[in-house]
Amino acid sequence: MNARIREALAAIEGRPLCEDLVREHIAPFFSRVLTGNGSYLANHSLGRPLDGMADDVAEATALWYRKLGDAWDEWLEEREAFRTRVARLIGAAGPDCVVPKTSAGQGLRAVLNALPGPLRVVSTRGEFDSIDLILKQYAALGRVTLQWVEPDRQGDFSVDQLIDRVKGGTDLVVVSQVMFMTGQIMAGLDRLAKVCHEYGARLLVDSYHAVGVIPVDVVQMGADFVIGGSYKYLRGGPGACYLYIAPEALERGLRPLDTGWFANAEPFEYRRAEVPVLKPRGDAFLESTPPVLTWYQARSGMEFTLEIAVDRLRAYSLKQLRSLRGYLEDAGVRRMIGGDEGHGAFIAIQLEDAMRFPALLERERIVCDARGEWLRLCPDCLTRDEELRFAAAALGRLVRA
Repeated sequence: MNARIREALAAIEGRPLCEDLVREHIAPFFSRVLTGNGSYLANHSLGRPLDGMADDVAEATALWYRKLGDAWDEWLEEREAFRTRVARLIGAAGPDCVVPKTSAGQGLRAVLNALPGPLRVVSTRGEFDSIDLILKQYAALGRVTLQWVEPDRQGDFSVDQLIDRVKGGTDLVVVSQVMFMTGQIMAGLDRLAKVCHEYGARLLVDSYHAVGVIPVDVVQMGADFVIGGSYKYLRGGPGACYLYIAPEALERGLRPLDTGWFANAEPFEYRRAEVPVLKPRGDAFLESTPPVLTWYQARSGMEFTLEIAVDRLRAYSLKQLRSLRGYLEDAGVRRMIGGDEGHGAFIAIQLEDAMRFPALLERERIVCDARGEWLRLCPDCLTRDEELRFAAAALGRLVRA
């Protein structure tokens, strides 16, 4: 991390975040995205990058210009640094449990293709569209059979529903740690993992809306697989994703179908064994020539999150969300969830024609989004209280109209 950023964060070490500290010590490193008078409340979608992100990407391209093919030495060092940062963020045993991917969906496909089939898969109706689509496509082609768990009247899901399906017979459970539409945190995933293993099933957790928002410990969770990425709360943009594979899953002989020459035990010796000899552990799941810029692109956001600590970001996020809820209630907005320990980093507001509201709010210079019947508003640590008040008042006027 840039020495100036580390020094600035060290100055506030151990102190709870507040708007004054953010303005003085953190905001200066985000000057490129803090221009204008609008309010960016789509941090749950595309996270705002640090200024230093551009310098990190420039470092990668400078290596290309200067060293050409020899740039791979440094590029592969950065891959391992990326894996190490992910491992720290999710509490993995080590970087060799983390496989870089270009999307969370790519991680899901790697798991579906590695497990012996046809698979009996259980999932929820609350999964992100990419996960939902991949599972349905595999089912349409006869690669898996699918069972769906429906939400309750409040739109929530329970691990008990999934546990019942596991006891009825399944091979793989796919579930989000934080639901992308409502922000519900799925409590009891460790209990679900234990039941899965008792009944011979595997557990894959989508942690995209959890990492960087709440402390994540994949070992304590007990999941066999975790997918996620840097697009949102880790401020790393598109393409910097990963698949975590638990050491126990690797020790049980899990072998990839999705692989490539970077997984070869000796990739630069160009020996062509009839039965491929792959690297050990998670390295066997490496694929063909990777997009190296994404590791540099994700560097500053991950380092910022690790340095400032997720628990501090979470405490400040909850404070902001509770304030936003109060401002929304004062403005006459009622049907909403979030801002408590049971939800992630955004407020979800249930509205008729919710998908119409982001365009209306954009006219007020407020950026947010909607999914289905839920309008989502997500501040980050850079968001000022006056922005929350302004957004709540604007939404209140639109709802009344």
